[in-house]
Amino acid sequence: MRIIVTNCNTTQEMTEEIVRGARAAVGPGTTVTGLTPDWGPASAEGWLDSYLSAAAVLDTLRTYDGPAYDAVVLAGFGEHGREGVRELVDVPVVDITEAAAHLACLLGRRYGVVTTLDRSRGQIEDSLETAGVARNCAAVVGTGLGVLDLAEDPGRTESAFLSAAERARDAGAEVLVLGCAGMTGLQRTVGEKLGLPVVDGVAAAVRLAESLVALGLTTSRAGGYEKPLPKERRWGRPRTDQ
Repeated sequence: MRIIVTNCNTTQEMTEEIVRGARAAVGPGTTVTGLTPDWGPASAEGWLDSYLSAAAVLDTLRTYDGPAYDAVVLAGFGEHGREGVRELVDVPVVDITEAAAHLACLLGRRYGVVTTLDRSRGQIEDSLETAGVARNCAAVVGTGLGVLDLAEDPGRTESAFLSAAERARDAGAEVLVLGCAGMTGLQRTVGEKLGLPVVDGVAAAVRLAESLVALGLTTSRAGGYEKPLPKERRWGRPRTDQ
């Protein structure tokens, strides 16, 4: 089984970190391939970045010419694009936001999301609402760290996450969700210190993708995710002087 994991930004180092986390989670016989868009934002933090990222991810999958794959995992927490990708490809598509929230709902009545900057909270809340899991979310809490700041100082990142996680717990969260693919690897340390289950969206998504493939299930073509209508579509290209 081969799973394609798409980064939502153009930072190759983050793709590599995401792939390491995904490979650690999958079962024997599953291959994980990471894709980094050639264009788009260096980090997705806000509505503009998110919509740009969605178009770039769709274009990356549209033009992919590597080995055949059995499922796609979208490794952008709260980012747009999952519905479009489900129309585009003929394999199961699992978004890390949706996957983490669904698993969290199996572990406790209410969960909390710990993310990067506060400006991302609205997007995440909207994404959870669209996925049908918002009513179980006690809080979405920002750490104050940007996406590209996460790997610079692991000690600072862990401290900021712990502080934000405590606020989520105080708001009623019984389970915590890592609200950024770049936070992969924090779940064990933070979970032990707070005594709460911590769900990593990347690990949750690749495991759910494996399950869907093993069960022979994929996206329904009845209704909302019908194949796109045949028509001319002009895809943009990045300017060569930028």
